[in-house]
Amino acid sequence: MITVDRTLRLGTRASALARVQSGLVAAAVEKVLGRPVELVNISTEGDRSSAPIAAFGNVGVFVSALREALLAGEIDLAVHSYKDLPTAPADGLVLAAVPAREDPRDALVARDGLTLAELPAGARIGTGAVRRIAQLHALGRGWQCVPIRGNVDTRLRKVAEGALDAVVLARAGLARLGRAHEATEILDPMLMLPAPAQGALAVECRTDDGELVELLAALDDPATRAAVTAERALLAALAAGCSAPVAALADVAEGPEIYLRGAVFSPDGRFAVRLSRTGTPAEAAEVGRLLAADLRAEGADTVLGAPDDPHP
Repeated sequence: MITVDRTLRLGTRASALARVQSGLVAAAVEKVLGRPVELVNISTEGDRSSAPIAAFGNVGVFVSALREALLAGEIDLAVHSYKDLPTAPADGLVLAAVPAREDPRDALVARDGLTLAELPAGARIGTGAVRRIAQLHALGRGWQCVPIRGNVDTRLRKVAEGALDAVVLARAGLARLGRAHEATEILDPMLMLPAPAQGALAVECRTDDGELVELLAALDDPATRAAVTAERALLAALAAGCSAPVAALADVAEGPEIYLRGAVFSPDGRFAVRLSRTGTPAEAAEVGRLLAADLRAEGADTVLGAPDDPHP
C-alpha cells in the first residue's frame, strides 16, 4: 500500500522521448493527485540493441524490464508507449490509466521540405516499422525503404546530413519533444494507417496497490481508452505483435459511436486488406474482435497465419 506522504517512484526508459512522456505523467500525478514523483531510469533490451525490432522475435522488448522492476517493488508505477505493450495482460499488474492521446498519425520529415508525393522514385525513406514499409511499398512509387533504429534526433539527423531523403515516424513523438514543426507532412491515415495505440500512453502499477490504482484512475481519458481498446483487441485477435504489418485507428464521435479502421499488409505491400466497423465505446473490444474476423475472412491469414498459429 502507498502511504499518503510517500514519493512515488515512476519507472521510465532513459531515452529523451520516454523521459518526456514519463515527465508528462509525473506532472499530472503531482498536479491532480498531489503526490511527489521521482523518475527512475530502467534499461530495456530494446534500448541496449540497435537491431531492427522485428529481429528480436518477441514482443515487449521495451516493456519487460519495466514490468520486472514493478513486480520487484523497485518502482511504484511505469509509463509505456502503449503501442509497445504485449496484448496479453501481465499477471500482478494493472493498466491503471490511459491519459488523453496525442495525435496518432504518422509524420514525414523530408529534405528540402518535400511532401511524400514530391519524393522522386529511388528516394531513400527511413523507418524501422514493417507496417510503414509495407504501406510505402503499396503506394508503388519506387522508393527505397531503409530500416533504421535510434531516437528521434538520430533519425532526423540522417535526413539533415543527407544519408536519407526522408524518415517516417510518429507525429506524437515529434510533438512531445517540441519538434512537430519539423514535419514536412502529416500523413493522412488513408495513405499511412497508424499502429494500434500509436500516440497513447499506458500507466501501469501493481494490482495489489489498491490505493494507487484508485488514484491513477483520475488520469484516465475514457475516449482514448475506448479507442485503443478497440485497436488493441483487433491486434490481439489477429495474434499479431507490435512489429507486425497490422494497422488500426479508432475514432470516438458523438452519439457516442466508435469507428474503427483496420488493415493488414504483406511486407512488400503487394497484399493489403482494409476494412472498418462501428459500434459504441462500451463495445470497443468486441468491435476490434469482429473487425479482426472480417480481415481474416478477406484473406489476412495469407500474411498472418491461422488464428491458432502462434508463429505466423
